Order: sequence, then structure tokens, then C-alpha cells
Amino acid sequence: MPNIVAIVGRPNVGKSTLFNRLTKTRHAIVSEEAGTTRDRQYGKCEWTGREFSVIDTGGWVVNSDDIFEDAIRRQVMLATEEADVILFLVDVENGVTDLDEEVAYILRRGKKPVLLVANKTDNNTQQWLAAEFYSLGLGDPMCISAMTGSGTGELLDEIITRFPKETDDMLDENIPRFAVVGRPNAGKSSLVNAFIGEERHIVTDIAGTTRDSIYTRYDKFGFDFYLVDTAGIRRKNKVSEDLEFYSVMRSIRSIENSDVCILLIDATRGIEGQDLNIFQLIQRNQKSLVVVVNKWDLVPDKTTQVMKTMQEAIADRMAPFTDFPVIFGSALTKQRIFKVLETAKEVYENRRRRVSTARLNEEMLPLIEAYPPPSSKGKYIKIKYCMQIPDTQVPSFVFYANLPQYVREPYRRFLENKIRERWNFSGTPINIYIRQK
Repeated sequence: MPNIVAIVGRPNVGKSTLFNRLTKTRHAIVSEEAGTTRDRQYGKCEWTGREFSVIDTGGWVVNSDDIFEDAIRRQVMLATEEADVILFLVDVENGVTDLDEEVAYILRRGKKPVLLVANKTDNNTQQWLAAEFYSLGLGDPMCISAMTGSGTGELLDEIITRFPKETDDMLDENIPRFAVVGRPNAGKSSLVNAFIGEERHIVTDIAGTTRDSIYTRYDKFGFDFYLVDTAGIRRKNKVSEDLEFYSVMRSIRSIENSDVCILLIDATRGIEGQDLNIFQLIQRNQKSLVVVVNKWDLVPDKTTQVMKTMQEAIADRMAPFTDFPVIFGSALTKQRIFKVLETAKEVYENRRRRVSTARLNEEMLPLIEAYPPPSSKGKYIKIKYCMQIPDTQVPSFVFYANLPQYVREPYRRFLENKIRERWNFSGTPINIYIRQK
């Protein structure tokens, strides 16, 4: 099962800096001004062969009149509810504050593992100052410096030990897993119910009705796979949660547990920022993709030109990855839902497609010779051999060159496009590696 780590704490303690350090990115904006992070950041971290998701939350402020801080507090509460491990970040330069004590009180009442992380301990003197955080009642503070990276290795080691032990979920690993994902009220559970022909999942008009990931075995009409959906009624006191954050949090587990993601887009609303957030999660996890424009029965003008225009708009918003199928249908009227299953199965087969080394070299080397990589600093790059790497999650190809460091990203995309022209890898990502020959 995928694991989720949430970084929480009062404003301006270095949560975004730690997020960037763990994910090896600069996605989170870092500023001296408190409250800079209001939108959530989602990233991937890998340590000792274990991969997990990291969530950077806004600063936790209690009893504030600021409307943004109230929204941030709700998001942090949800993050701590969904996360497997919580990193409670404090600042040794300021010591224990009233806000720290308020947050610690809430975390002590929870049942999730909490790691107390004392940030900005750049020298031995500051490490001694971290002792005052024992008063928070959350165990030993781990001293780190998110800015320099000091102590983050030990922190990652401790995070791995706190993850719940993996249990055998009794799922057949040889059977593909299709996840139905999308923003709230896009019709995910309606689609799954239409697939299996019964009200297996609770469906309501309330956005966010679905709550817990479940698997449904589908073995009809020559198909055999698991459908992954999130189901369960939300508690009434949770109705006011931030729905965008809620849907992304729930999508993380479904996406990471799947092979192919069926992304639902509401035809009556078009593609929105929330759809793009989920699409980026699919891309980041290197999962295959089928886009379904749901509620097509509610669109008054269903001409071919309208379909083409919407398909172009979807491809434009999701560029540069555009090689994925788009299906227009309706879960309510069951229009083209069988086509969705057929396409998802084809995309899964594309994901497992293997190209022989001889055929790959036969097709690609003449192209590379006709269109070689641009020379760099007067040096000519020569690619003499290529092959598909065996036993990878997604199709991965390696090209051996004399100067791999000079091959730029545009040429990698050129190689990927030429591979897609010759073999059907529709819907699935492709990795291109350039190695020293």
C-alpha cells in the first residue's frame, strides 16, 4: 500500500523548505512571510527503496479570524486524518510557542504516528535548545536543518520505520487494477455501478460522498480486472471540508494502487484546475491513462465538431503528454461504458508491450542517423545502439551514446514520438534514457 506523510506546524517554521528537500524539487514557495503556503503541495519521496507521498500543508493557526487561516486549518486536519505519518515541525530559534502547544494537544489526541521535528538546528548550540520541546509530550525531538539538509537522512530513516507494516491484501498481482478517479461529483461511483450492473457503491449528488478505497473484481464478458473506487458515507461534521483537497487526498491512494487510471471529466463543466491536479498525480506516479468525458447526455450540442473541439482542449491543457484516448459517454445512460472497459484493457496491454531489440534498432537507428542529436560545443553525438529495458513498470528505452550528457530534453521527446509512431503505446507513459555506450 502507498504511504502518505503530512508536514504540519505553525506558520513560518520551514515546512515548505522541508517539503522541497524531501521531494528534491522547488515546487513549494519559500518565503520569510508567515502564511505563504495556502495551496497544498503534493510530491514523491524515495528513500532506501521505499517510495511515499509527501504533503506540504499551510501553517496551522488556531482561533484565527482570517478566512484563509480557517481554510488552512481544515486542510491540515484532513491531512492528519489521511496521513500514515505526521511530521510536526517546530522552530528552535523561537522555542515553544502557544501555537505549538495547541497543535501538540490536538496531535496527542490522535492515533497517528507523530514525529516531532526541530528545524533550524544548524549547530550544536541550537541542538541543545531543542530540549525544551520535550514539554510538548510528543517524544524525542529530531534535530534537522531543512535549509542545509542536516539530519534529514536520519529523519527519513525514522519515517520508514513508522509506516504501517505491509499486509497481504489477497489481490492477484497478475490481474490489472483500474482506478476510477476525478474531482467530486464527476460520476465516479455511478460509472463503477454501471460497470458491475448493481448499486455496489453509494451514489449521491453530494460531492465527496465517496470515502474509502475498495476493490471490486470484474470478470464479465471476457474481462478480468479490479476496479478501484473510493466509497463510504462522509460524517456530517466533515461536510465543510475543503473538497478539492479531499478529492486529491483520496485520489493519491487509488492512483498509486492502480495500473490504469480512468479520469472522469464533467462534460457540463469542462476541464478544470482540479482535473489537472489529479492528472498531474497520475503523471507523477507514471500510471496509464484513459480520459472519460462523463455526462455527455446532458450536452445539448453533440456534434462531431464539438467533440473534436473538447478533445483538443483537453490535450492542450494536459500537454506535453497527449497520447491518451478520450471517450465521450454517460454513466447514467450507460452510453459507451463498455468502450471504456475495452479501451482501459488496451491501454493496460500497451503498458506491458515489449519491442524486440533487433526490431527497435532496425526502425530507430536509420531515423537517428537521418536526424542526429544537435551538436554541442563542437562535439558530435552518436547513438549506435538502443534497447527496451526488461521488467519495468512502464515501457522504458535506453539509447547508448558517446556523449549522453549533451542530449537535451527536446531530442528525448523526438525519440519518444518516433517510438509512439511505430508502436502502439497509447495511454501509457514512456521513459527515455541516454547512457554511455
